[in-house]
Amino acid sequence: MTYKIPLFNLNFDDKEANAAVETIKSGWISTGPKCAELEKMFTEMFSVKYAVSVSNCTDSLHLCCLVCGLGPGDEVIVPSLTFAASVNCIRYVGATPVFADIVGPQHINIDPCDIEKKITPKTKAIIVVHMAGFPAKMDEIMQIANKHHLKVIEDACHGPLSEYNGKKLGTIGDCAAFSFFSNKNISTGEGGMFITNNEEMANKARLLRSHGMTTMSYQRAGGHATSYDIVELGYNFRLDDIRASIAIEQLKKLKPDLEQRAQVRQYYLEKLSNIENIIIPFADNKEFVSNYIMPVIVTTDKKKRDDIRNLIHSTGVQTSVHYPAIHRFSIYKNYPSYLPNTDYVTEHEITLPMYAKLGHDDIDYIVDTLNICING
Repeated sequence: MTYKIPLFNLNFDDKEANAAVETIKSGWISTGPKCAELEKMFTEMFSVKYAVSVSNCTDSLHLCCLVCGLGPGDEVIVPSLTFAASVNCIRYVGATPVFADIVGPQHINIDPCDIEKKITPKTKAIIVVHMAGFPAKMDEIMQIANKHHLKVIEDACHGPLSEYNGKKLGTIGDCAAFSFFSNKNISTGEGGMFITNNEEMANKARLLRSHGMTTMSYQRAGGHATSYDIVELGYNFRLDDIRASIAIEQLKKLKPDLEQRAQVRQYYLEKLSNIENIIIPFADNKEFVSNYIMPVIVTTDKKKRDDIRNLIHSTGVQTSVHYPAIHRFSIYKNYPSYLPNTDYVTEHEITLPMYAKLGHDDIDYIVDTLNICING
């Protein structure tokens, strides 16, 4: 189905295409100078010491778990209201995910109070997901982590340049992961970034990214080394220079794009305030955020959420759901979980279109349609 108003649009133009072509013409298309340039841009823009480019955000999360020393017998507290990668990465290293609830429909991030309830002698880390690009309650979470000597991994794939008390999301915990998937604020199709302020973690992530090799092919081609050793059981998590060149152009556009998204959200908030039977998560947020998506929670029980979505789609407006709760998937159904807030939101959330070029007329149409489909 072709939608009159899609869920997102790709912020691409000739700059990305030209960058990819120039990289191909350069003769070096695997991990090389463009990845190094992208990593340097990341450290500068995100106010972080170390950045390691990787093939996708899932691999970055996997690296986060590895450099935090997580393994069999360890428990990691994580929200269920997230994409599967946030939880799967725990199992990749043999650890056990422990699901914590979210604060509620007004704040759909992990609840610090429930985190503390779920801590056991086996708990070794917390994975925080900054939903929609809005910050979790990081002061409280870091206090809990420090009290219990836990590592904190930030899944910041929704939140490039989002801020919490003046700090960029992803720079508050021990390490963090970002996504360059096709519908993210920074898009290369596939790709991601691992960041940290810890030198030891950064060095280990860089080593594990490429088979545990002490030097990479680009270094050897440049004459910096002629041989290598393999000192760890590593992986192939490398980003290629073609995608890195696209990401560089995306980073150049990021701040203006996010500023425009902030204006789009502000107009959304004005229009949505007149609609009954909805809650707008993070409506009271005052900090600069990425506004990756525009979630609303439908509070009426007269119509089912999916029926409302189908009605909206019939008018030409695309919506989505963020997310089906992880603890409800077959692979995780045997993990203990009492998550009433998560269950409520996953049954009532609708994601509306959000992108920088969304006009006032488009938003008027979306909101009017939403109102009719919920309350008409």
